Amino acid sequence: MEKRRKRGKFVLRAIDDINIIPDRYVFMNNPAPAISPPAGIGDHKPANQAVLDWVHEVEQLTQPENIFWCDGSERENDFLIAESLKQNVLIRLNEKKAPRSYLHRSNPNDVARVEQFTFICTPTKAEAGPTNNWSEPAETYSKLQGLLKGAMRGRTMFVVPYIMGPPDSPLTKIGFEITDSKYVVLSMRIMTRMGEIAVKRLGHDPKAEWNRGVHSLLDVNPERRFICHFPQDNAIISVGSGYGGNVLLSKKCLALRIGSYLARKQGWLAEHMLILGVESPAGKKHYVAAAFPSACGKTNFAMLIPPKHFAGWKVTTVGDDIAWMQIRDGRLWAVNPENGYFGVVPGTSCKSNPNAMKSIERDTLYTNVALTDDSDVWWEGKDGAPPKHAIDWRGMIGRRTRRKKRPILTAASPLRCAIIPCSIRMSRTATAFPSVRSFSVAAGAIPCRSFSRRSIGNTAPTLARPWHRKLPRPRPVRLGKSGAIQWRCCRSAATTSAIISGTGSKPVNG
Repeated sequence: MEKRRKRGKFVLRAIDDINIIPDRYVFMNNPAPAISPPAGIGDHKPANQAVLDWVHEVEQLTQPENIFWCDGSERENDFLIAESLKQNVLIRLNEKKAPRSYLHRSNPNDVARVEQFTFICTPTKAEAGPTNNWSEPAETYSKLQGLLKGAMRGRTMFVVPYIMGPPDSPLTKIGFEITDSKYVVLSMRIMTRMGEIAVKRLGHDPKAEWNRGVHSLLDVNPERRFICHFPQDNAIISVGSGYGGNVLLSKKCLALRIGSYLARKQGWLAEHMLILGVESPAGKKHYVAAAFPSACGKTNFAMLIPPKHFAGWKVTTVGDDIAWMQIRDGRLWAVNPENGYFGVVPGTSCKSNPNAMKSIERDTLYTNVALTDDSDVWWEGKDGAPPKHAIDWRGMIGRRTRRKKRPILTAASPLRCAIIPCSIRMSRTATAFPSVRSFSVAAGAIPCRSFSRRSIGNTAPTLARPWHRKLPRPRPVRLGKSGAIQWRCCRSAATTSAIISGTGSKPVNG
C-alpha cells in the first residue's frame, strides 16, 4: 500500500517489495516446517523411561514428521539458528553492530501474554484461587487433546530438557518441554539451563519429579489459543501461540504458577520478586528480595548503578523477575531460578539502564523491534536519533516525516495487556550482565536480610525520588521462634497464580 500526507511525506508499503519475508506470511502456510538434522544432532535420548513413554504418547497424538532430542550443545544451537534463518524465523543482524544477534517477528495477532486464555485446572474452582481463571481438568484435557491431534504433521517435534535453578541447589526443578517452534528452543537455551545437565539431574528413576510441558503453534489462531496448567499433574499445555511467556513454559508457567503449588506442598516460596545485592563501602553485603508491579522499572531497579553521592556502594543483580525462597537454619535463602533475562525493550537506553544496554551488545535474541537499513535494531527510547527508514515490528517500511523527526510507524509493537506493557522483548543469558551475581553461595542460595513490596497503586516510578530523600520504610522479614515468616505481600498483576490461595504460596514453617 502507499499513502501520502501534505505536511511531510511518508510512505507505507508492504514488505513483499523487499527481500525480507515476515513471519506473518509464513504463518499462512506452515509456521514450523520440519527440519532434518545431520547425524549426531537431535538424537540424544534420555534414559529415563517415564520421559520416553510420555514423549511417545505426545508423538502418537500430534504425529510429527520426526523427533529432535535437544542436548543444549553449541553445535546444536548453530544448526538451529541456520535452519531458522533459512525458514525466515530469524533475521540476522549486522555482525559489527550486534554480533551473533538475531531478530524474530511473531505473528501480529500474537504479541503478548493472554491472561484471559490462561487457566489453572484444579479439581475445584476454589483451589485455583480468586484471581485466576479456572477450568475443569478432565474437560480441558479433552479439548486440548482435540486441538493437538495431528497438530505437528509436517513438523519437527523438539524435546527440550531443562532445569530451573542453580545446578547444585535443592530447590532446582527439572522440566521437559515438547514444542514445534525453533524460536522456543533457542529461547529456552537462553532462559534456562538446558540440555544434558537436566537429563543427568533427572537420572533413571521413573518416579522422579519433573514437569511435563507441551506446546504447539497450531495455526496461531487467537480463537484456538490456550495456556493451561494442571498443578496436581505437574503439567502444562500451551497451544496457538508462539510468543514469549505463552510458550516458554519454564518461566511464568512453571516458575510461578506450577511453582507456587509445589512450593505450598513442599515448604518453600515461589514469588514474583527481584533479588539484588548491596555492598557498603565497608564491605558489608546484604541481599534484598522485592516485589513490584509489572512495567514500573523493576528490571532497571534490579540492575541499578548507585548514584554518585553513593560512591563506594556496589549493587549486584541476582535476578530481575522471579525468586524461589526457603527458610533454613532460621534464615531466609533465595535463588533466581532463571538463567537469562527476558526484558521489555522500549524505553531501555544507556540513561535508563546502562547495564542492560551493555549486556545486549552481542549474542541477543530480539523480538518485535524495528530493523534499520543497516540491519541494526531500534525501538522507542533507544539512544541516538531515530533512523530515517526502518522496517517496523509488523514488517512495514516507515520513514521519518520532514516536520517531526521521528518515524511515522511505531517501531515496536504498541499492543498491551494486563501484564506486559509492550510486546517487545530482549533475551540474554544472565552471565552476560556486568553486575550479575554468581550462584556460588550456600548451594546456589543467597541469604536475604529483608524483602519489601509495593502495591499496584504505588509503583516504582512514583517512588523514584533522589536517594537522599526519605522513602517509605520497606516491610522487613521477621522470623519468629518457630522460624515462620510473618509478612504481607501485595503481588503484581503478573503473579496471577502466586497468591495466598489454593495454588499460591503461603508462609510456611522452616
